[in-house]
Amino acid sequence: MGWTLLIVGGVILLIVIFGIVSYNRFVQQRQLIKDAWANIDTELRRRYDLIPNLIETVKGYAAHEREIFEHVTEARTRAMGATGVEDQANAENAVTAGLGRLIAVAEAYPDLKANQNFLALQEELIGTESKIAYARQFYNDQVALLNTLVQKFPANVIAGLGHFEPKPFFEIDEPVRGPVQVDI
Repeated sequence: MGWTLLIVGGVILLIVIFGIVSYNRFVQQRQLIKDAWANIDTELRRRYDLIPNLIETVKGYAAHEREIFEHVTEARTRAMGATGVEDQANAENAVTAGLGRLIAVAEAYPDLKANQNFLALQEELIGTESKIAYARQFYNDQVALLNTLVQKFPANVIAGLGHFEPKPFFEIDEPVRGPVQVDI
């Protein structure tokens, strides 16, 4: 009877240890996802700050392109107010499309393409887009890991008890690479 009690106690101890380790891993993964989202948000804010300067620079050369300026400004406003990953992704797709059109307008104006302010803003925007892509990839990697943990047995038992749910991926259209064709 003594050995049986010891074996049962050992098994229970292993289950408790597994539960604690699994729960802590879920907590850690949830925090990594929050941090990754904060990094995306930081880069998106930087992008939003660049947009008005870019619009003003292009506006000086192409004032008659009012519709594009309004579209980009409206998309930026919608993106800044987006809540949730899916809403943010939809808003970012509109911003990306608007920026593509704005850059395409700039291609039609050789003086603007040579403007140092425009070139600096464009370069900063390209750098910011790269940082957004990296932050998005990191976020999606962490979400994939959490979503896998939530579905795998026996970790899914701990996930259910701890109310850990799968998270949505942050999927946006890639920014257009190369020249964009716009009929002006």
